[in-house]
Amino acid sequence: MNKNNLDDLKDELKELRFPKKVIEEMEKNMEKNVPEFRLRHQQPGDKGQVDMVLHFKQSGQSDYYYFNKYNVTLNNAKPLAEGHQYLVISPGEKDKAMMRKFDSPHEAIAYFKEQKGSSELAVGKIDKKELAFKTTLATMEKDKINFVSKDFNKVFYTPAVSQTVYVEKGQGFTAEQSANMLQSRAVHRDNLLNLGGQTYKAWIELDFKSPKDRFNNYKTKQYHDPSYGFDLQKTLDKYQIKELADPAKREKLEESMRNGNSPSVTTVKNGEEVKMKVVAAPRYGELNFYAENGRPEKREQFMTPKAHQELLAKQSGKEKVLEEGVGIGR
Repeated sequence: MNKNNLDDLKDELKELRFPKKVIEEMEKNMEKNVPEFRLRHQQPGDKGQVDMVLHFKQSGQSDYYYFNKYNVTLNNAKPLAEGHQYLVISPGEKDKAMMRKFDSPHEAIAYFKEQKGSSELAVGKIDKKELAFKTTLATMEKDKINFVSKDFNKVFYTPAVSQTVYVEKGQGFTAEQSANMLQSRAVHRDNLLNLGGQTYKAWIELDFKSPKDRFNNYKTKQYHDPSYGFDLQKTLDKYQIKELADPAKREKLEESMRNGNSPSVTTVKNGEEVKMKVVAAPRYGELNFYAENGRPEKREQFMTPKAHQELLAKQSGKEKVLEEGVGIGR
């Protein structure tokens, strides 16, 4: 194993915010001199979990390994309990059942649908190589699916949302950013390169309404910073957010929002302090607020008095222009 190559890849995974466990698994595979391998990482999503598969390949001319891409998939399934896995159980030879284990629901569902004859999709726990517990999620008989549990119905029939993320020497969307983009949030990058090789900054989000590209990826929308006009710091200052008064908390909040998160903040509603989730919406030059249960809230109620007055004056000016325009048309 090439130690310099190992150190470089460790730095790349750290830069992309993958956890220590993934880095340790990578080192084990490199020590075994495996020509090509994949590593898995999972993290909770807003409503389900985000699965990631990292691809590593050894050079055909040397012992160097390359990490150029990882797949991200958003599933609306509930996170598995500790020690549990998805299981596809099918009849084998001499009446001995064949069982294949999966950590992600979309892979288990895809494999289950490929089965012939009779098969069962379940979630369960393996203890000492024996099946200690299982709950049936779906069954197949004579090549046809004849049962899907009500709690799993939406997960089973809703296609998983996925994207391939390409990286180069640790530069690209981090694991955190990719997971948030798949959940319809924008992220901020300050190390993008244009065709001339010049660095620029932009907010980026996935375009879920347009057809995918030839690589089966969602296209992206970019809002250049600062030319597009969205300034996160100035936009935050328009709202009554308690954390903004503390420089350290403000810095942490801004960094979290640039990575596409929806951090919890303390604001004021009807004269009382409340906790709200806040999300950057660069396309509209604004912030979106959500209650802790995910319900959207009107942003105007959280504005500072000064910002609210400016908004009312702006709206009044637009109405006046509209009325004058109608008058001219007559």
